[in-house]
Amino acid sequence: MFKKKNVSLAVVRRLPRYLRYVEDLLNHDITRISSSELSQRMGYTASQVRQDFNNFGGFGQQGYGYSTQVLYENLVKILGLDKNFKMVIVGVGNLGQALANYANFYKKGFRLVGLFDVDPQKVGKSIRNIKIQHIDELKDFIKKNDVDIGVLCVPSEVAQEVANLMVEGGIKGIWNFTTKEIEVKDDVVVENVHLIDSLMVLSYKLNEKLLEKQEASQK
Repeated sequence: MFKKKNVSLAVVRRLPRYLRYVEDLLNHDITRISSSELSQRMGYTASQVRQDFNNFGGFGQQGYGYSTQVLYENLVKILGLDKNFKMVIVGVGNLGQALANYANFYKKGFRLVGLFDVDPQKVGKSIRNIKIQHIDELKDFIKKNDVDIGVLCVPSEVAQEVANLMVEGGIKGIWNFTTKEIEVKDDVVVENVHLIDSLMVLSYKLNEKLLEKQEASQK
């Protein structure tokens, strides 16, 4: 198929960005693009673009470049977006509610099928016509509905406990928004999302800009 062994995580993390750019090209009726043109738009080198795509077979034609439609279709398949993944959110606080209302999940094939919490003020209410259930029902719900992805939006101190319930129910992947590094068995995939880390990276970049301005003013 597409994937070759030992594809680095750095390459994988660039794929969604490639997809966004290629989608934009299609929306502007651009039918083909060279690695040089794509690299200029994205801030990569042409060599980097070619190396990244060569991990999955290449997709380009010498003297032609890349068909944006073919590139889009291949990126969708590589990222698994040609499938439909069912997911549940556990922890329906501010973040959980925001994720539940994020319409783009549905456009990309991620179907929210369940919401869970322990707060009696929330249990029984609905978001996007999905009833919030008590967490006691989580494990059986995952089993009965063959849920693929569990989204963790709970307090960090209970993250491992809730992750264990997900795994016992047969969850295949966990999207972890807590600060807790959870432990799961090898056949369960975990993607950790540390929002504060991203904010600190932004802080670093802002600080670098401020330092550059200070140095420039002292010359």
